[in-house]
Amino acid sequence: MSRTRSQARRCAVQALYQWQLSATDVAEVAAQILEDKDSKKVDASYFRGLLSGVVKQVDTIDALLAPALDRSIESLDPVELAIMRLGVYELHYHIEVPYRVVINEAVELAKTFGADQGHKYVNGVLDKLAATLRAAEFKQKRSSR
Repeated sequence: MSRTRSQARRCAVQALYQWQLSATDVAEVAAQILEDKDSKKVDASYFRGLLSGVVKQVDTIDALLAPALDRSIESLDPVELAIMRLGVYELHYHIEVPYRVVINEAVELAKTFGADQGHKYVNGVLDKLAATLRAAEFKQKRSSR
């Protein structure tokens, strides 16, 4: 697992959180986040791709996310929403990244930034979505246990 990609995800969650709450221009948010980071530690192009991808596809992402939730999107914790949107985006649009990596990264982000025990909710939702969004990969992993 690439440390620079993990840092890109971390930055993307921070940027998405800020974008969700303030509706600030996404390019401005990205520049601000990257300005504060050591550029050698962050895969900046992956970060920008994640951030712009989630923002552009937010309606599709929310439509994919909603059936896996036990509450409305509006009632989710904003940090966990940012993490799950990022996870759904990677599950759906970055099939080159194994679904387990996507889920593990999201869980770690939720442990770092989310509410106490929020990582369990994030894990459950993304695991449920992986079963449909990555059905072939999911079945293959389950049967090889």
